[in-house]
Amino acid sequence: MKGSSYYWGTGRRKTAIARVRIRPGSGAVKINDREVQEYFPRQVWVNHALEPLKVSGMEGKIDVFVSAFGGGLTGQSGAVRLGIARALLKMNPDLRPVLKQGGFLTRDPRMVERKKFGLKGARGRRQYSKR
Repeated sequence: MKGSSYYWGTGRRKTAIARVRIRPGSGAVKINDREVQEYFPRQVWVNHALEPLKVSGMEGKIDVFVSAFGGGLTGQSGAVRLGIARALLKMNPDLRPVLKQGGFLTRDPRMVERKKFGLKGARGRRQYSKR
């Protein structure tokens, strides 16, 4: 932490939460102390999580450190995406129009609907039997 300041951003998606710290640096990305390629085995998740950096032109100029927990890997990649976008906004408020246009500052409100009593699932009914 040699005098370099961190900028924080918190992202949430489904039941996943990601606490993101960024600072100017060489472009290192660590998620739970692991490389991003190692943590997210599918390239789709990596691309989704790091999209705000590409769009803002900060890829390779910023070190990203993430603490992600809860949910699955799809939710975590979405949470990392929102956290990075919020941290970038704190670091440089001039990036707001670019991030806003890309839809990176919007929290995805979709959650799993709860199971209702008397039913098989959230909306699944019992199978009808004539006899």
